[in-house]
Amino acid sequence: MIPREEYLENLISFQDKHLIKVITGIRRCGKSTLFELYQEYLLQNGVEQQQIISINFEDGDYADIENSQALFGLVSNRLLPDKMNYIFLDEVQRVADFQKAVDALFIKKNCDVYITGSNAWLLSGELATLLTGRYVEIRMLPLSFKEYVSARQESASDRLYQDYIHNSSFPYALELNKPRDIRQYLDGIYNSIIVKDIITRKRIADVDMLKSVVRFLFDNIGNITSSKKIADTMTSAGRKISVHTVENYLEALTESFIFYRVGRYDIKGKQYLKTGDKYYAADIGLRYNVLGTKKADAGHILENIVYLELLRRGYEVHVGKVGSAEVDFIAIGDEGEEYYQVAYSTIDADGKTLERELSPLNSINDHNPKYLLTMEYGPVISHNGIKQIYVLDWLMK
Repeated sequence: MIPREEYLENLISFQDKHLIKVITGIRRCGKSTLFELYQEYLLQNGVEQQQIISINFEDGDYADIENSQALFGLVSNRLLPDKMNYIFLDEVQRVADFQKAVDALFIKKNCDVYITGSNAWLLSGELATLLTGRYVEIRMLPLSFKEYVSARQESASDRLYQDYIHNSSFPYALELNKPRDIRQYLDGIYNSIIVKDIITRKRIADVDMLKSVVRFLFDNIGNITSSKKIADTMTSAGRKISVHTVENYLEALTESFIFYRVGRYDIKGKQYLKTGDKYYAADIGLRYNVLGTKKADAGHILENIVYLELLRRGYEVHVGKVGSAEVDFIAIGDEGEEYYQVAYSTIDADGKTLERELSPLNSINDHNPKYLLTMEYGPVISHNGIKQIYVLDWLMK
Protein backbone atom coordinates (compact mmCIF):
# COMPACT_ATOMS: atom_id res chain seq x y z
CA MET A 1 0.00 0.00 0.00
CA ILE A 2 1.16 3.52 -0.81
CA PRO A 3 1.48 5.51 2.44
CA ARG A 4 -0.88 8.48 2.19
CA GLU A 5 0.95 10.29 4.94
CA GLU A 6 -0.80 13.66 4.90
CA TYR A 7 -4.26 12.11 4.97
CA LEU A 8 -3.18 9.59 7.60
CA GLU A 9 -1.75 12.31 9.83
CA ASN A 10 -5.01 14.21 9.45
CA LEU A 11 -7.00 11.20 10.65
CA ILE A 12 -4.61 10.59 13.53
CA SER A 13 -5.03 14.18 14.69
CA PHE A 14 -8.78 13.56 15.06
CA GLN A 15 -8.51 10.22 16.86
CA ASP A 16 -10.94 10.03 19.82
CA LYS A 17 -12.19 13.55 19.11
CA HIS A 18 -15.97 13.69 19.44
CA LEU A 19 -16.52 14.27 15.74
CA ILE A 20 -17.59 11.99 12.91
CA LYS A 21 -14.70 11.72 10.48
CA VAL A 22 -16.02 11.82 6.89
CA ILE A 23 -13.64 10.98 4.03
CA THR A 24 -14.96 11.98 0.61
CA GLY A 25 -13.46 11.69 -2.85
CA ILE A 26 -13.75 10.14 -6.30
CA ARG A 27 -14.04 6.37 -6.58
CA ARG A 28 -10.74 4.47 -6.25
CA CYS A 29 -8.78 7.47 -4.97
CA GLY A 30 -7.66 5.47 -1.92
CA LYS A 31 -10.31 5.98 0.77
CA SER A 32 -10.53 2.28 1.70
CA THR A 33 -6.75 1.99 1.74
CA LEU A 34 -6.58 5.01 4.03
CA PHE A 35 -8.88 3.18 6.44
CA GLU A 36 -6.56 0.16 6.32
CA LEU A 37 -3.49 2.31 6.99
CA TYR A 38 -5.21 4.02 9.89
CA GLN A 39 -6.37 0.72 11.37
CA GLU A 40 -2.76 -0.52 11.22
CA TYR A 41 -1.72 2.60 13.09
CA LEU A 42 -4.35 1.97 15.77
CA LEU A 43 -3.23 -1.64 16.22
CA GLN A 44 0.38 -0.52 16.59
CA ASN A 45 -0.62 2.03 19.22
CA GLY A 46 -2.50 0.10 21.85
CA VAL A 47 -5.87 -0.56 20.18
CA GLU A 48 -6.99 -4.20 20.12
CA GLN A 49 -8.41 -5.87 17.02
CA GLN A 50 -11.76 -6.41 18.77
CA GLN A 51 -12.14 -2.65 19.17
CA ILE A 52 -12.16 -2.14 15.39
CA ILE A 53 -15.42 -2.64 13.48
CA SER A 54 -14.84 -2.23 9.75
CA ILE A 55 -17.55 -2.65 7.11
CA ASN A 56 -17.24 -2.00 3.37
CA PHE A 57 -20.68 -1.75 1.80
CA GLU A 58 -19.29 -2.60 -1.63
CA ASP A 59 -18.67 -6.07 -0.20
CA GLY A 60 -21.49 -8.45 -1.14
CA ASP A 61 -21.48 -9.90 2.37
CA TYR A 62 -23.32 -6.77 3.49
CA ALA A 63 -25.84 -6.58 0.65
CA ASP A 64 -28.69 -7.35 3.04
CA ILE A 65 -27.93 -4.26 5.16
CA GLU A 66 -30.44 -2.04 3.39
CA ASN A 67 -31.56 0.49 6.01
CA SER A 68 -30.43 2.37 9.10
CA GLN A 69 -32.02 -0.08 11.53
CA ALA A 70 -30.15 -3.01 10.03
CA LEU A 71 -26.91 -1.01 10.02
CA PHE A 72 -27.28 0.06 13.63
CA GLY A 73 -28.13 -3.49 14.70
CA LEU A 74 -25.10 -4.93 12.87
CA VAL A 75 -22.68 -2.53 14.52
CA SER A 76 -24.23 -2.30 18.00
CA ASN A 77 -24.11 -6.08 18.41
CA ARG A 78 -20.32 -5.93 18.03
CA LEU A 79 -19.64 -3.01 20.39
CA LEU A 80 -17.42 -3.56 23.43
CA PRO A 81 -19.17 -1.92 26.40
CA ASP A 82 -16.06 -0.99 28.39
CA LYS A 83 -13.66 0.16 25.65
CA MET A 84 -13.52 2.68 22.83
CA ASN A 85 -14.90 1.23 19.59
CA TYR A 86 -13.47 2.41 16.27
CA ILE A 87 -16.19 2.12 13.64
CA PHE A 88 -15.35 2.30 9.92
CA LEU A 89 -18.22 2.43 7.43
CA ASP A 90 -16.93 2.44 3.85
CA GLU A 91 -19.25 3.68 1.04
CA VAL A 92 -22.00 3.99 3.62
CA GLN A 93 -24.28 5.98 1.30
CA ARG A 94 -25.42 2.63 -0.13
CA VAL A 95 -27.54 2.14 3.02
CA ALA A 96 -30.89 3.97 3.04
CA ASP A 97 -31.11 6.59 5.81
CA PHE A 98 -27.61 5.66 6.95
CA GLN A 99 -27.30 9.04 8.65
CA LYS A 100 -29.71 7.96 11.38
CA ALA A 101 -27.53 4.98 12.30
CA VAL A 102 -24.39 7.10 12.14
CA ASP A 103 -25.93 9.66 14.47
CA ALA A 104 -27.11 6.95 16.89
CA LEU A 105 -23.59 5.53 17.05
CA PHE A 106 -22.00 8.95 17.33
CA ILE A 107 -23.89 9.86 20.50
CA LYS A 108 -22.45 6.82 22.30
CA LYS A 109 -19.45 7.91 24.36
CA ASN A 110 -17.40 4.84 23.47
CA CYS A 111 -17.75 5.11 19.69
CA ASP A 112 -15.31 6.84 17.34
CA VAL A 113 -17.01 6.87 13.93
CA TYR A 114 -15.39 7.10 10.48
CA ILE A 115 -17.30 7.00 7.18
CA THR A 116 -16.47 7.34 3.49
CA GLY A 117 -18.47 8.15 0.39
CA SER A 118 -17.88 8.76 -3.31
CA ASN A 119 -20.53 11.48 -3.64
CA ALA A 120 -20.70 15.01 -2.32
CA TRP A 121 -24.37 14.46 -1.47
CA LEU A 122 -23.13 12.31 1.42
CA LEU A 123 -22.84 15.61 3.27
CA SER A 124 -25.93 17.26 1.86
CA GLY A 125 -29.57 17.27 2.78
CA GLU A 126 -30.62 15.42 5.89
CA LEU A 127 -27.14 14.30 6.92
CA ALA A 128 -25.82 17.84 6.96
CA THR A 129 -28.86 18.96 8.96
CA LEU A 130 -28.69 16.05 11.39
CA LEU A 131 -24.96 16.20 11.97
CA THR A 132 -24.25 19.93 11.72
CA GLY A 133 -21.24 20.79 13.84
CA ARG A 134 -20.59 17.13 14.60
CA TYR A 135 -18.41 16.03 11.70
CA VAL A 136 -15.16 16.95 9.99
CA GLU A 137 -14.70 16.31 6.28
CA ILE A 138 -11.40 15.10 4.86
CA ARG A 139 -11.44 15.52 1.11
CA MET A 140 -9.30 12.95 -0.64
CA LEU A 141 -7.79 13.04 -4.12
CA PRO A 142 -5.86 10.48 -6.16
CA LEU A 143 -2.07 10.45 -5.83
CA SER A 144 -0.18 13.72 -5.90
CA PHE A 145 2.89 13.90 -8.13
CA LYS A 146 5.04 13.66 -4.99
CA GLU A 147 3.26 10.48 -3.87
CA TYR A 148 3.52 9.07 -7.40
CA VAL A 149 7.26 9.73 -7.53
CA SER A 150 7.72 8.15 -4.11
CA ALA A 151 5.80 5.04 -5.16
CA ARG A 152 7.88 4.72 -8.31
CA GLN A 153 11.06 5.08 -6.22
CA GLU A 154 12.63 7.36 -8.79
CA SER A 155 13.68 11.00 -8.93
CA ALA A 156 11.22 13.57 -10.23
CA SER A 157 11.67 14.16 -13.95
CA ASP A 158 9.81 15.37 -17.01
CA ARG A 159 9.50 11.73 -18.12
CA LEU A 160 7.92 10.73 -14.82
CA TYR A 161 5.53 13.68 -15.09
CA GLN A 162 4.41 12.40 -18.49
CA ASP A 163 3.85 8.94 -17.00
CA TYR A 164 1.87 10.52 -14.17
CA ILE A 165 -0.56 12.34 -16.43
CA HIS A 166 -0.90 9.61 -19.06
CA ASN A 167 -1.05 6.53 -16.83
CA SER A 168 -3.33 8.10 -14.21
CA SER A 169 -2.93 9.20 -10.62
CA PHE A 170 -5.27 6.51 -9.28
CA PRO A 171 -3.17 4.44 -6.87
CA TYR A 172 -3.92 1.01 -8.30
CA ALA A 173 -2.82 2.08 -11.79
CA LEU A 174 0.76 1.78 -10.49
CA GLU A 175 0.22 -1.97 -10.21
CA LEU A 176 -0.56 -2.23 -13.93
CA ASN A 177 2.32 -2.35 -16.38
CA LYS A 178 0.61 -2.52 -19.77
CA PRO A 179 -1.12 0.56 -21.26
CA ARG A 180 -4.03 -1.66 -22.32
CA ASP A 181 -4.53 -2.83 -18.73
CA ILE A 182 -4.49 0.75 -17.46
CA ARG A 183 -7.06 1.76 -20.08
CA GLN A 184 -9.35 -1.09 -19.04
CA TYR A 185 -8.96 -0.13 -15.38
CA LEU A 186 -9.79 3.52 -16.11
CA ASP A 187 -12.75 2.41 -18.21
CA GLY A 188 -14.05 0.57 -15.16
CA ILE A 189 -13.70 3.64 -12.93
CA TYR A 190 -15.29 5.93 -15.51
CA ASN A 191 -18.24 3.61 -16.14
CA SER A 192 -18.80 3.11 -12.41
CA ILE A 193 -18.98 6.86 -11.86
CA ILE A 194 -21.23 7.46 -14.85
CA VAL A 195 -23.57 4.53 -14.19
CA LYS A 196 -23.61 4.08 -10.40
CA ASP A 197 -23.01 7.62 -9.19
CA ILE A 198 -24.85 9.62 -11.83
CA ILE A 199 -27.22 7.78 -14.18
CA THR A 200 -28.83 5.59 -11.52
CA ARG A 201 -29.08 8.24 -8.81
CA LYS A 202 -30.16 11.08 -11.11
CA ARG A 203 -32.33 8.80 -13.28
CA ILE A 204 -30.77 10.13 -16.46
CA ALA A 205 -32.30 8.71 -19.62
CA ASP A 206 -30.03 10.19 -22.31
CA VAL A 207 -26.72 8.52 -21.47
CA ASP A 208 -25.09 9.54 -24.76
CA MET A 209 -25.83 13.20 -24.07
CA LEU A 210 -24.33 12.95 -20.59
CA LYS A 211 -21.18 11.41 -22.05
CA SER A 212 -21.05 14.21 -24.64
CA VAL A 213 -21.07 16.77 -21.81
CA VAL A 214 -18.29 14.83 -20.07
CA ARG A 215 -16.23 14.91 -23.26
CA PHE A 216 -16.83 18.64 -23.59
CA LEU A 217 -15.62 19.27 -20.04
CA PHE A 218 -12.53 17.09 -20.49
CA ASP A 219 -11.78 18.92 -23.73
CA ASN A 220 -12.19 22.34 -22.09
CA ILE A 221 -10.41 22.04 -18.74
CA GLY A 222 -9.08 25.46 -17.81
CA ASN A 223 -11.39 27.29 -20.21
CA ILE A 224 -14.22 29.55 -19.07
CA THR A 225 -17.37 27.47 -19.42
CA SER A 226 -21.07 27.99 -18.81
CA SER A 227 -24.17 25.84 -19.00
CA LYS A 228 -25.39 27.95 -21.92
CA LYS A 229 -22.13 27.50 -23.82
CA ILE A 230 -22.36 23.74 -23.42
CA ALA A 231 -26.02 23.67 -24.43
CA ASP A 232 -25.32 25.84 -27.49
CA THR A 233 -22.39 23.63 -28.52
CA MET A 234 -24.48 20.46 -28.23
CA THR A 235 -27.41 22.04 -30.10
CA SER A 236 -25.20 23.29 -32.93
CA ALA A 237 -23.89 19.75 -33.28
CA GLY A 238 -27.46 18.57 -33.85
CA ARG A 239 -28.20 17.38 -30.31
CA LYS A 240 -30.61 19.76 -28.63
CA ILE A 241 -30.34 20.05 -24.85
CA SER A 242 -31.67 22.65 -22.43
CA VAL A 243 -29.54 24.78 -20.16
CA HIS A 244 -31.42 23.35 -17.18
CA THR A 245 -30.50 19.79 -18.17
CA VAL A 246 -26.85 20.77 -18.59
CA GLU A 247 -26.90 22.31 -15.13
CA ASN A 248 -28.24 19.05 -13.70
CA TYR A 249 -25.48 17.12 -15.44
CA LEU A 250 -22.79 19.49 -14.17
CA GLU A 251 -24.11 19.23 -10.64
CA ALA A 252 -24.01 15.42 -10.82
CA LEU A 253 -20.48 15.39 -12.27
CA THR A 254 -19.10 17.65 -9.56
CA GLU A 255 -20.97 15.76 -6.84
CA SER A 256 -19.22 12.57 -8.00
CA PHE A 257 -15.85 14.36 -7.81
CA ILE A 258 -14.90 13.56 -11.41
CA PHE A 259 -14.80 17.34 -12.03
CA TYR A 260 -14.25 20.37 -9.83
CA ARG A 261 -15.96 23.67 -10.52
CA VAL A 262 -13.82 26.78 -9.88
CA GLY A 263 -15.45 30.18 -9.70
CA ARG A 264 -13.89 33.57 -10.38
CA TYR A 265 -12.86 36.14 -7.78
CA ASP A 266 -12.33 39.85 -8.41
CA ILE A 267 -9.01 40.57 -6.70
CA LYS A 268 -9.40 44.35 -6.69
CA GLY A 269 -13.08 44.39 -5.82
CA LYS A 270 -12.69 41.56 -3.28
CA GLN A 271 -15.87 39.83 -4.42
CA TYR A 272 -16.94 36.57 -5.97
CA LEU A 273 -18.19 36.76 -9.55
CA LYS A 274 -21.34 34.96 -10.66
CA THR A 275 -20.13 34.06 -14.16
CA GLY A 276 -17.07 32.57 -15.76
CA ASP A 277 -16.58 29.20 -14.03
CA LYS A 278 -13.83 26.79 -15.02
CA TYR A 279 -13.76 23.01 -14.61
CA TYR A 280 -10.83 20.77 -13.77
CA ALA A 281 -10.65 16.97 -13.81
CA ALA A 282 -9.82 14.79 -10.80
CA ASP A 283 -7.45 12.74 -12.95
CA ILE A 284 -5.81 13.56 -16.27
CA GLY A 285 -5.46 9.86 -17.09
CA LEU A 286 -9.26 9.71 -17.29
CA ARG A 287 -9.17 12.64 -19.69
CA TYR A 288 -6.71 10.87 -21.99
CA ASN A 289 -8.76 7.70 -21.74
CA VAL A 290 -11.93 9.49 -22.88
CA LEU A 291 -10.45 11.86 -25.49
CA GLY A 292 -7.26 10.14 -26.58
CA THR A 293 -3.91 11.93 -26.70
CA LYS A 294 -4.34 14.00 -29.87
CA LYS A 295 -6.30 16.80 -28.20
CA ALA A 296 -3.80 17.28 -25.40
CA ASP A 297 -3.24 20.88 -24.30
CA ALA A 298 -0.04 20.76 -22.25
CA GLY A 299 -0.61 24.16 -20.66
CA HIS A 300 -4.13 23.49 -19.43
CA ILE A 301 -3.17 20.00 -18.26
CA LEU A 302 -0.36 21.47 -16.16
CA GLU A 303 -2.83 24.05 -14.86
CA ASN A 304 -5.13 21.17 -13.85
CA ILE A 305 -2.29 19.48 -11.94
CA VAL A 306 -1.45 22.70 -10.09
CA TYR A 307 -5.10 23.28 -9.18
CA LEU A 308 -5.41 19.81 -7.63
CA GLU A 309 -2.18 20.32 -5.70
CA LEU A 310 -3.45 23.58 -4.25
CA LEU A 311 -6.55 21.72 -3.09
CA ARG A 312 -4.38 19.05 -1.46
CA ARG A 313 -2.50 21.75 0.41
CA GLY A 314 -5.73 22.99 1.92
CA TYR A 315 -6.29 26.19 -0.05
CA GLU A 316 -9.61 27.62 -1.13
CA VAL A 317 -8.98 28.13 -4.85
CA HIS A 318 -10.53 30.57 -7.33
CA VAL A 319 -9.72 31.95 -10.74
CA GLY A 320 -8.49 35.49 -10.20
CA LYS A 321 -9.72 38.54 -12.14
CA VAL A 322 -7.74 41.78 -12.04
CA GLY A 323 -9.18 44.43 -14.33
CA SER A 324 -9.49 42.83 -17.75
CA ALA A 325 -6.68 40.36 -17.02
CA GLU A 326 -6.85 36.93 -15.45
CA VAL A 327 -4.69 35.25 -12.84
CA ASP A 328 -4.86 31.47 -13.15
CA PHE A 329 -5.39 30.92 -9.43
CA ILE A 330 -5.89 32.87 -6.26
CA ALA A 331 -5.24 30.50 -3.36
CA ILE A 332 -6.66 31.53 0.00
CA GLY A 333 -5.07 29.87 3.01
CA ASP A 334 -4.57 30.41 6.72
CA GLU A 335 -1.92 33.04 6.07
CA GLY A 336 -3.82 34.98 3.43
CA GLU A 337 -3.86 35.05 -0.35
CA GLU A 338 -1.33 33.78 -2.89
CA TYR A 339 -1.39 34.25 -6.66
CA TYR A 340 -0.35 31.70 -9.27
CA GLN A 341 0.23 31.82 -13.01
CA VAL A 342 0.88 28.52 -14.77
CA ALA A 343 2.63 28.26 -18.13
CA TYR A 344 4.16 25.17 -19.70
CA SER A 345 6.84 27.37 -21.24
CA THR A 346 7.60 31.07 -21.40
CA ILE A 347 10.51 30.80 -23.82
CA ASP A 348 10.19 32.53 -27.19
CA ALA A 349 12.33 34.71 -29.42
CA ASP A 350 11.15 38.14 -28.23
CA GLY A 351 10.19 37.43 -24.60
CA LYS A 352 6.54 38.35 -25.12
CA THR A 353 5.23 35.09 -23.66
CA LEU A 354 7.00 35.76 -20.37
CA GLU A 355 5.76 39.35 -20.39
CA ARG A 356 2.19 38.18 -21.01
CA GLU A 357 2.31 35.71 -18.11
CA LEU A 358 3.80 38.23 -15.68
CA SER A 359 1.53 41.11 -16.62
CA PRO A 360 -1.56 40.06 -14.58
CA LEU A 361 0.59 39.44 -11.50
CA ASN A 362 2.35 42.80 -11.91
CA SER A 363 -1.03 44.55 -12.02
CA ILE A 364 -1.87 43.36 -8.48
CA ASN A 365 -0.83 46.06 -6.03
CA ASP A 366 -0.87 44.15 -2.76
CA HIS A 367 2.11 42.39 -1.19
CA ASN A 368 0.80 38.83 -1.21
CA PRO A 369 3.13 36.14 -2.63
CA LYS A 370 3.08 35.77 -6.41
CA TYR A 371 4.32 32.77 -8.35
CA LEU A 372 4.89 31.77 -11.96
CA LEU A 373 5.08 27.99 -12.33
CA THR A 374 6.59 26.55 -15.52
CA MET A 375 8.13 23.36 -16.87
CA GLU A 376 11.40 25.18 -17.45
CA TYR A 377 14.07 23.48 -15.35
CA GLY A 378 16.30 25.74 -13.28
CA PRO A 379 16.66 27.66 -10.01
CA VAL A 380 14.05 30.08 -8.71
CA ILE A 381 14.08 33.38 -10.63
CA SER A 382 12.66 36.63 -9.27
CA HIS A 383 10.83 39.00 -11.62
CA ASN A 384 10.24 42.13 -9.58
CA GLY A 385 9.25 39.98 -6.60
CA ILE A 386 7.37 37.36 -8.64
CA LYS A 387 9.01 33.97 -8.12
CA GLN A 388 9.37 31.82 -11.22
CA ILE A 389 9.65 28.19 -10.08
CA TYR A 390 10.23 24.93 -11.92
CA VAL A 391 6.83 23.36 -11.35
CA LEU A 392 8.13 19.86 -10.61
CA ASP A 393 10.22 21.29 -7.75
CA TRP A 394 7.08 23.02 -6.47
CA LEU A 395 5.04 19.81 -6.73
CA MET A 396 7.68 17.91 -4.76
CA LYS A 397 7.61 20.30 -1.75
